[in-house]
Amino acid sequence: MSTLYQDAQRAGQESVRTTILDRAIDLLVTEGPAALTMRRIATDIGSSTKVLYTLFGGKEGLVDALYREGFARLRRAQERVPAVDDPLAHLTQLGTAYREHALAEPAYYRVMFEQAVPGYRPSAEALAVAGTAFDASAAAVAACIDAGVFRPGDAEEISKIFWAASHGAVSLEIAGHFTGDTAARRYAALMTAVGRAFSTDPESIPVSVPEPGPDAVPDAVQKSASSPSTSAAAREGQQS
Repeated sequence: MSTLYQDAQRAGQESVRTTILDRAIDLLVTEGPAALTMRRIATDIGSSTKVLYTLFGGKEGLVDALYREGFARLRRAQERVPAVDDPLAHLTQLGTAYREHALAEPAYYRVMFEQAVPGYRPSAEALAVAGTAFDASAAAVAACIDAGVFRPGDAEEISKIFWAASHGAVSLEIAGHFTGDTAARRYAALMTAVGRAFSTDPESIPVSVPEPGPDAVPDAVQKSASSPSTSAAAREGQQS
C-alpha cells in the first residue's frame, strides 16, 4: 500500500504541499500545536523530514504556509460568489460566503485570526496574501458607492468595517456562543445594520431583529470546539 506522500508525489509537487498542509491542520485540530512538528508530519504522511524542510524551511515556514493557505482559500471562496446586477445584493452574498467559509474551515480560521500556534507572527509575504482576500468585498463596496447605494467614501475602509462586524459574529459562532439558524439570522441582521450606516437611503433597508430560537451547533464547530487545543485553551482561561 502506498503512503500519502507517494500518492501525492504522483500528482505533482503542489499535491505534496497540499498533503502536508492537510495533515498539519488535522494535527492542529486533533492534538494541538505541540503535535505540529516536522518529524510527526513526515512520519504520518510517509515522507522524510527533508521533504518538509525543502518545501517550508522549518516549522515557522510551515505555519506561515498554513496562514497563507487559509487566506488563499478565503479569497477563492469570495471569488466564487457570482456577480449580480444589484451591488448591495452582491455585497450581502459575499458576507454570507465569508461566514459559510469560516464555519467550513474553523481550523484555518483560528490560524488566520486567533493565534492557534503560539508565538507565530505572519511574514510580509503572508500579510500580502491576506490583504488580497478582501479585494472582492472592497470592489463590491465601490460598486455600491458608484451606484449611489452608499454615500461617497473610501471603499477599502468601508469594506474593513464590514469585515470587522463579520469577524466578530463569526468568531462568536465558531466559539459556540451563537449557533444554528439563530446565528444565521443574527449575522444577516448585523450585516444589514452595517449597510444602513453607509446607505444613501437607510430607511429603505429594513432591519429585523431575529427572534430567539433553539440553537443547533454545526458539526464543524462541534469538532473544532472539542479539539485538544481548544480544550487546553479553555482550561488555561479558567485557571488564569
